[in-house]
Amino acid sequence: MTLTPLQDFDCPATGNQTFRLSDLRGKIVVLYFYPKDSTPGCTTEAQQFRDLAPDFAAANVIIAGVSRDGIKSHENFKAKQELPFALLSDTDEALCTRFAVIKEKKLYGKLVRGIERSTFVIDANGVLRREWRGVKAPGHAQEVLEFVRTL
Repeated sequence: MTLTPLQDFDCPATGNQTFRLSDLRGKIVVLYFYPKDSTPGCTTEAQQFRDLAPDFAAANVIIAGVSRDGIKSHENFKAKQELPFALLSDTDEALCTRFAVIKEKKLYGKLVRGIERSTFVIDANGVLRREWRGVKAPGHAQEVLEFVRTL
C-alpha cells in the first residue's frame, strides 16, 4: 500500500507568519484542532502541548494548533499561555472542512456548529499517519507524543 502525501495547504499563523505544510517536509507535524481560544478545555490542551514541547522538538516534531479564532485572539492566547508553537487562524473553515472537524455539538442544550477537538499526525514525507477525533484534553498531548516517538 502506497502512503500518499496530503495535498499542500497554507493558513495564516501567529507571529505574522503563513503556515505551509510543504515548508515542513522532513519534520513530523502535529496539527491539533480545538474549539476556541481561552476556554477551559482548550487552555488545558494547549498547556499540555506547551509543557511537552521540548520532548516533541527532540522527536523532530512541529506542533500547530488550529481554530476558527482570528489572529488577534490567537496572539493573546499564545502570549498568555506562553505557547512555543504557532496557532493557525482558520476563520473561513477551509482547513477545518478539509480535515472534517466541523460537527454539530450540544452546548448548553442547544445544537451548534463547532470544531470537534481532533489531532492529526503528518509524517516527515507529508503523509497522514494517525488521527484522533472527539479528543478529551487531559493526557492527550502525552498520548500523541508516545505515538510520534514510534515514527
